[in-house]
Amino acid sequence: MSASAPGSAKAKAKSPPPNEPRIEILKIAGRRLRVAVWEAQTPPGKPKGRPILFFNGIGANLEIMAPLAQWMPDQDIITFDMPGVGGSPDPTFPYRPWTMALRAALLLNRLGYTGKVDVMGVSWGGGMAQQFALQHPHRVGKVILAATAAGVVMAPGDPRVLAKMANPRRYIDPEFMRQNFESLYGEEMNSEGHIGRLRPPSQRGYLYQLAAMAGWTSAFFLPLLKSRTLVLMGESDRIVPLINGRFLARLIPNAQLETVPGGHLFLVSRPAETFPLIQKFLAGPDRIPPGGLPA
Repeated sequence: MSASAPGSAKAKAKSPPPNEPRIEILKIAGRRLRVAVWEAQTPPGKPKGRPILFFNGIGANLEIMAPLAQWMPDQDIITFDMPGVGGSPDPTFPYRPWTMALRAALLLNRLGYTGKVDVMGVSWGGGMAQQFALQHPHRVGKVILAATAAGVVMAPGDPRVLAKMANPRRYIDPEFMRQNFESLYGEEMNSEGHIGRLRPPSQRGYLYQLAAMAGWTSAFFLPLLKSRTLVLMGESDRIVPLINGRFLARLIPNAQLETVPGGHLFLVSRPAETFPLIQKFLAGPDRIPPGGLPA
């Protein structure tokens, strides 16, 4: 299924006002992490939705996904910078997805979120979201996987685009990002807001984050994932091609696939088309009923 076309009324919707996060440095299982919580902005008398634990893309500081909180004001959103990324100190030792998923669970406890949360991840963070959901199924309500894949078992993106993705200049040189934004992310959009939120990771932080997923795959375990899952993919994604989303949706028992006519950054570039899909999904049941979902 596809979201509304760019010229539709939804696509022209204005962004809601910003919601500022509470940011602090917390020591979780021996690592200091920069943590952000966007608290729900619900009207008096309206209950909050289930909190969302969000995992960001590789090298991405938490400010990059600030629009998420603007478009989803009914839930608390919890996220953190990976070691050596954004405001989190450099890692002393390498880490693996399972160790960071454990820290994420401990972080939720530390912040007082002891019940279930919905889990969302984009790109590299989509792998972390899968790991968390598989490792802590009792903590997870629903799962949202955006522009992501099953780890090393994936169809690779365009080699020319991946080479630019690996170039550290995309973090430290705004002009490089401006010149290559469309080829990197498959979008013609105002890139200044995104570039202005970038904070370059440290070299060690980036390399350790890259190494964390080396050899990792969820493919053999996804049939065990019982949480209802929304797989969101960009139709023109040159970094994680659409076929990867189809693969995820086929492996996960309670999954549905939705496509957005955008590139890898459709969460940022196509919010008026993307977030209604997310909101509808979160408002629905936690399990797909027999016979499927109503149209």
